Amino acid sequence: MTDPASLADRVQEGELRIHELEAEADFDTAAEARRLLVERETDADLETIGDYAFPAERAEPNIENMIGAAQIPLGIVGPVAVSGGAADGDHYLPLATTEGALLASVNRGLSVIGSADGADARVTKNGMTRAPVFRVDGVAEAAETVEWLEANLEALREAAESTTSHGELLGVEPYVVGDSVYLRFAYDTKDAMGMNMATIATEVACEVVESETPASLVALSGNLCSDKKPAAINAVEGRGRSVTADVVIPGELVEDRLHTTAEAIVEANTRKNLVGSAKAGSLGFNAHAANVVGAAFLATGQDEAQVVEGANAITTMDTRNAEDGATDLYASVSLASLEVGTVGGGTKLPTQSEALDVLGLRGGGDPAGSNADALAEIIAVAALAGELSLLAALASNHLASAHEDLGR
Repeated sequence: MTDPASLADRVQEGELRIHELEAEADFDTAAEARRLLVERETDADLETIGDYAFPAERAEPNIENMIGAAQIPLGIVGPVAVSGGAADGDHYLPLATTEGALLASVNRGLSVIGSADGADARVTKNGMTRAPVFRVDGVAEAAETVEWLEANLEALREAAESTTSHGELLGVEPYVVGDSVYLRFAYDTKDAMGMNMATIATEVACEVVESETPASLVALSGNLCSDKKPAAINAVEGRGRSVTADVVIPGELVEDRLHTTAEAIVEANTRKNLVGSAKAGSLGFNAHAANVVGAAFLATGQDEAQVVEGANAITTMDTRNAEDGATDLYASVSLASLEVGTVGGGTKLPTQSEALDVLGLRGGGDPAGSNADALAEIIAVAALAGELSLLAALASNHLASAHEDLGR
């Protein structure tokens, strides 16, 4: 075991270089050396940050300059009762968060959904996008480039798919703005979230565009993708997986378990999520879908910055007339751009792999893409549960007391 004081002294005096440790694949010692230097420079005690439970080598593809690990409380919600295109039955969903009352609220919603015989969920669209921007001399060359694209899509598909054994090019949508041409490539990336796959494939396709048209590549990403930024194009066209979940809850169940009425929840949703969001110019017409998306992303190893797109959701509520004359509640949430995967990236980290094991969705599914579809459907139902619970709390004026009891 390396003596910490000696290690810090050797690094400080230049006798030991951290990059040499990494070259020797001694990643834990390298992380310890950095941590000791940070402690010395800042007078901070990093004991907890340095107490992590996996070899630093496992995180080498995911982070640079590692000094330890951030530990976020992780809980469980469920069962998530879902009848989906890929997910079926009851599932337990790990959520990582520091917000008290969140898991309690989601569990309350899931309990009601379970008592209503579960929710339906479907992935309605799938396509990870990358949109490079090209320079042309003017609109005539832009038109020439678009015409070539429309006549030679197969050549682009062949070039793009030569870089991957899994991804498939679904299509390319051109957009012209003056002397700029944007090509929005969309890929089926199977069980991977697929951003890196799409980027590498698009780079090769761009070489073909440059060799066959007047267009010159300016940037491999022209922000029309649109990755990790609020964007209307993702709300309309989707990115990653577009997924919807819905449920009909008997009016009696609404009153007994949510302590309000279907009519009150519908009004709260309309005035808050629809009218209020419209007045605010929001791209997300929901109560707090990002809460569940973000917590699920951290737990299962998704790219946390893509919570921006995951919050791009619309919640709808309506009353339904039951055969016995009662008024039931119809509730749905539609997430336009939920970017999830079960292979690659952060899903390979030990903690996140274990969380995917809880779901039974670790690695690639059979058929390819089914595990990521199932994860999207489960997250959508959990988000729906969160929407139900929060709107019910608002409709019954219980929101403040719930946070006072659970979240302080």
